[in-house]
Amino acid sequence: MSALKKFKVQVDSIKSETEDILSYVLVDPKGSELPEFAAGAHIDLHLDNGLIRQYSLCGPTWERQSYLIGVLLEHPGTGGSQFIHNNVKVGDALEISEPKHLFKLNPNAQRHLLIAGGIGVAPILAMAHTLEQSEADYVFHYCTRSPKETAFLDEVTGLVKQGGLHLHFDGGNPKNGLDLKATLRDYSEGTHLYYCGPVGMMNAIADACSHWPNGTVHYELFSTEGITSTKTEHIGEDDEFQIRISSTDAVYSVPSYKTIVDVLRENGFDIDTSCEDGFCGTCLTRFLDGEPDHRDEILDDEDHEEFVLICCSRSLTPELVLDL
Repeated sequence: MSALKKFKVQVDSIKSETEDILSYVLVDPKGSELPEFAAGAHIDLHLDNGLIRQYSLCGPTWERQSYLIGVLLEHPGTGGSQFIHNNVKVGDALEISEPKHLFKLNPNAQRHLLIAGGIGVAPILAMAHTLEQSEADYVFHYCTRSPKETAFLDEVTGLVKQGGLHLHFDGGNPKNGLDLKATLRDYSEGTHLYYCGPVGMMNAIADACSHWPNGTVHYELFSTEGITSTKTEHIGEDDEFQIRISSTDAVYSVPSYKTIVDVLRENGFDIDTSCEDGFCGTCLTRFLDGEPDHRDEILDDEDHEEFVLICCSRSLTPELVLDL
């Protein structure tokens, strides 16, 4: 079974980072170390109201006694952040997944450019921890409205020593903040870009770095709503194909009007999903044979060689064998 293991953690502390952002420290109830993770990783948080939401791990990767996440209260939102802010208390037990590594630092990069906006600082902060420890060449741009609305401000300003930290407070008008076009106009060989933030910023960065070489731009989405630039252009049609389950050799047909997840659930499989739009990674599944028609927004070329997001992707071959 390719699904990641789920396990219980306990809320050790809660801190108000800004008026709308709370940070949560999660620990193992028995005091054991938590599963290892790399900078940029996120977890699925399984809520008591049935929702599954994704949150990036913010802390240093070498501190395994706890996980740190930040939760922005969405207005109006879809219920996940509101449930967490209103119901999750210190001492509560929560169910989470093992960390997923879909937004990664490139180990071959000569220098790194980090851009974060608002709560998008969560995965970027973990990257800064890692780059600082390794004394890598990096620059960190952090964009918010004001110091008062800047989550993890003390940690960020106390962390960045080797790299260059640039705080940008725009007062609510992006024109007064970081000049993205100027920042990303000239590509320097060996540089990799990593960014995360609100929709407007994501679209602006995607436009400003559209001339950068393939494989040098990395980002994480909170959702695809309002995103005008996507990295995946699928090439297949919505034709019917078959999926084969490796553990049982069972074969099921996936018609043009259904997803792989639809068909699996109809046949008794318990498949966790959240976005069902190819950006959260909850349904990440290993495939063993066939060629997927990848339609996700988060997996890179290396991931595509081994995994497929079955909520949205289809198959370019008549059959796709899943490691289930």
